[in-house]
Amino acid sequence: MNVKTIGILTSGGDAPGMNAAIRSVVRAALKNDMRVLGVMRGYNGLINGDMVEMNMRSVSDIIQRGGTILYTARCKEFKEMSGVLKAKEVCEQVGMDGLVVIGGDGSFRGAGDLSSVGIPCVGIPGTIDNDIACTEYTIGYDTAMNTAMEMVDKIRDTAQSHDRCSVVEVMGRRAGYIALNAGIACGATFICVPEIGLDMDKMIEKIQAAHKLGKKHFIIMVAEGIGNVKGIAEEIEKCTGIEARETVLGHVQRGGNPTVTDRVVASRMGFHAVELLKQGIGNRVVAQQKGEIVDFDIQEALAMKKQFPIELYNIANDISF
Repeated sequence: MNVKTIGILTSGGDAPGMNAAIRSVVRAALKNDMRVLGVMRGYNGLINGDMVEMNMRSVSDIIQRGGTILYTARCKEFKEMSGVLKAKEVCEQVGMDGLVVIGGDGSFRGAGDLSSVGIPCVGIPGTIDNDIACTEYTIGYDTAMNTAMEMVDKIRDTAQSHDRCSVVEVMGRRAGYIALNAGIACGATFICVPEIGLDMDKMIEKIQAAHKLGKKHFIIMVAEGIGNVKGIAEEIEKCTGIEARETVLGHVQRGGNPTVTDRVVASRMGFHAVELLKQGIGNRVVAQQKGEIVDFDIQEALAMKKQFPIELYNIANDISF
């Protein structure tokens, strides 16, 4: 297959490092004499033909920026085959021979559907939650963890000043990786993740034991999927007598300049995606395994299950107090 034109889009939640991946895809493709179309606002832009032609200068000075210069959105229409076929028609009209999709599992399902109707697609994992099973690492994860750590370090200052317990919610609706690693990095007394669930009795017991030994302030790290941080804070105060306040970090975790890790991994994954499309290979997801950049069939990747690092979770609880 002679690939002359490829497209690139970002879909779902934004993640720091997406711009680094865009830059890598565009420059690698142009070096291979391919034309590159930047699709605006995810699959919505693909269906509506909202695209811009990209050149070397289009991606200058973006590697350090958070967010995505192509913007992102979720597209209900693309969940139906009629939407997929409409996107295929647009791809054919503009001469698009392949597409790079940066996003999460939902974005990859769309890429698989589009591949099945004849438009080769390659997915790049971009999500701060690090919850894509086929890869050890997703773009945005390291930056989000560092942002959470920095914010909690600041919260700790005021918690310490007031002999207070701070219950901090970080992102992770279905995955507790940010909570686990940021919790360890911040010395949290207790970490709550959806993979384990909330054990309020154990949490209270740990706070009370540490308080008896002279500890005056506490950090409780809670993944978003646990929910009700206000209720958790109220229960802690009721059972221990220690003033407790809740803080939801929210979308601050999605923003900010990407770390070195996110910029480098994104650049490697973007280059690999172009190498696949150059050969006419689609229906693949780029991944990192044991530090190497590899790729998987999209359907195979979507069927994989990620194992939560229970050993690390146990370590976190053993060394916290």
